[in-house]
Amino acid sequence: MGKVALITGITGQDGAYLAEYLIKKGYTVHGIKRRSSMFNTDRIDHLYQDPHIEDRNLILHYGDLTDSLNLTRIIGEVQPDEIYNLAAMSHVKVSFDTPEYTANADGLGVLRILEAVRLLNLVPKSRIYQASTSELYGLVQEVPQKETTPFYPRSPYAVAKLYGYWITVNYREAYNMHASNGILFNHESPLRGETFVTRKVTRAISRIALNMQKKVYMGNLSSKRDWGHAKDYVRAMHAILQQEKPSDYVIATGITTTIRDFIQMAFAEIGVEVSFHGEGVDEVAVLRSVDEKIFKNKIGEVYLEDLKKRIGEEIVGVDPQYFRPTEVELLIGDATKARTQLGWEPQYSLETLIEDMMLSDVKLMKKESYLREGGYKILNYFE
Repeated sequence: MGKVALITGITGQDGAYLAEYLIKKGYTVHGIKRRSSMFNTDRIDHLYQDPHIEDRNLILHYGDLTDSLNLTRIIGEVQPDEIYNLAAMSHVKVSFDTPEYTANADGLGVLRILEAVRLLNLVPKSRIYQASTSELYGLVQEVPQKETTPFYPRSPYAVAKLYGYWITVNYREAYNMHASNGILFNHESPLRGETFVTRKVTRAISRIALNMQKKVYMGNLSSKRDWGHAKDYVRAMHAILQQEKPSDYVIATGITTTIRDFIQMAFAEIGVEVSFHGEGVDEVAVLRSVDEKIFKNKIGEVYLEDLKKRIGEEIVGVDPQYFRPTEVELLIGDATKARTQLGWEPQYSLETLIEDMMLSDVKLMKKESYLREGGYKILNYFE
């Protein structure tokens, strides 16, 4: 029989990719999702199996990291070989607006899982992966950041994750648990949430190219991040739990890029050149040129003339409402330990990541455009 894995946050970007990865390896995967009045399983719909099917390899449970009895019951029923705690209130900016909930879910939620494993006498059986974050480094004390770099969190999200990190270490040392932290730097994909900066960029650029949107407003364009592909990072999660001894690992590409450069690269992917002018809140990006061959190939000829008419116009601006109260300016990771001990290497470059995200969002926005136009035609017909 294959291994049994339990994934919290299975409906998120990482949970969806990890579930698919583990199922292909022969695992039976149990996932915890929060109850909602609407379906929120889009990312895993292709993996879904009817509950009446015997020997399913994907089974979902309603649960929440803030409910210890619920988590204990699920872990007791599932008896997992591996637990991947990926659930969190993970939007850094929003954590300033919901600090108490963020602390409860992202900090105490980790404790609830660890304590459930201990109380259920599953310590010899269950290995635990805790999703830590590069946001722990915050006001960075060392460049690049590695496992021994001191933490300096700069948001309620990061502070909550700091508790999650250290309580994982504490239970590992106190109870001899196979519990490990993956300190993952920014990882993106077409499944990334729409409010996260990279996905906000690729969606907006797709909409601008399709004449569905005139301009996009951003926050700090000079922030530097170490961006990788989520598909690479879930491979690292699995590898961490296959090690004989638990430990903590930085997972990163070792390359840092500004948000400004990410925007330019995403525009270039569809043959559009933009240039940035000004500083701070007055900085803007202006549409400079369009490579007709690339644009026709990636977007389509029908949209070309509309975009060419906009050459010289501002299409990216800055809005102070997107600034964080305390900013994290630079993140770049040193994944030497992961490379040497896990044998992990990223397979995606930043260029291929952007290509993947842009291709997906262009298709998605075209579908939205067609549906909208079709809806208008139907309304006009009945009028």
